[in-house]
Amino acid sequence: MEKTNTEKIRLGVFVLAGITIFIIAIYFIGNKQNMFGKTTPISAIFNNVNGLQLGNNVRYAGINIGIVKNIEMINDTMIKVDMAIETKILPHIKKDAIAAISSDGLVGNMIINIIPGKGVAAPIQPNDVIQSFNKVRTEDMLKTLSVTNENAAILTANLIKITRDISEGKGTVGLLLNDTQIANDLKETMRYLKMTSQGTTESIQNLNKLITSLNQKENVIGVVNDTAVANKIKSIVINLEKSSKKIDVVVDNLNTTIDNAKNGKGAINYLSNNPKLVQKIDSTIININEASIRLNQNLEALKHNFFFKGYFKKQEKQKQKVTR
Repeated sequence: MEKTNTEKIRLGVFVLAGITIFIIAIYFIGNKQNMFGKTTPISAIFNNVNGLQLGNNVRYAGINIGIVKNIEMINDTMIKVDMAIETKILPHIKKDAIAAISSDGLVGNMIINIIPGKGVAAPIQPNDVIQSFNKVRTEDMLKTLSVTNENAAILTANLIKITRDISEGKGTVGLLLNDTQIANDLKETMRYLKMTSQGTTESIQNLNKLITSLNQKENVIGVVNDTAVANKIKSIVINLEKSSKKIDVVVDNLNTTIDNAKNGKGAINYLSNNPKLVQKIDSTIININEASIRLNQNLEALKHNFFFKGYFKKQEKQKQKVTR
């Protein structure tokens, strides 16, 4: 059965539409996979790719800039990931940038996030290997969380035991909480401590007042702080030093005199060691005293003598005039 022209036209339109949709799909897929743009290869080394696959996106500062081109196992701790990055973005990525594997949302595909560096470094070059950051794996997190839960259970059990002992009056804390006598003693002790603290505060205040008053000129230390008084005291001290030196000289001379007397030298030794001379001196002094007494007696007799009586009266009148 031959096809009509209308059917042929419909078939041609359908084929043309299918080819157009196919071309558009290829374009969008290729554009997403950077098949038609200029790309530059770079790499990063990880110890765990956490399910990363070929074709996953590569982001820089939250922008899709490339895809994962290849994943190569180097050894048991090193995995090399090759990325195809848009060439126009390459000047913005510095050599201190860090690559990290994360998920696209909570349950999305794994992606590589390139985190900008904080320093001022040169841009990366084609085939450069940038630094990488290995995130903590979920298994490690669960293991750590399990250990934490076990420790929390142990702490909870110990806490329950401690609170039970306290409520039963066991231990120091339980004894303090349940013994009213100790509580009263502790309260009394705190009261005495408070009183002591108040007394200490008053003593410190008095001490501060005393220290403040020391700088005033009404007391000794305040006077000493005066420069004029200080200069006078300095002058007195200098004079005392000079006097002390002179006293030392006098003491030395006195010691010399005493030594001479002890050694039989000088008049003092002669007087102290010659008893006859001492007796003569005593006899002479006695005679002088007796002569003085007799002279006074003779003068008294002359006052009553007829010839000298007028003379002594005249002398007495002159003395009275002088005293008036």
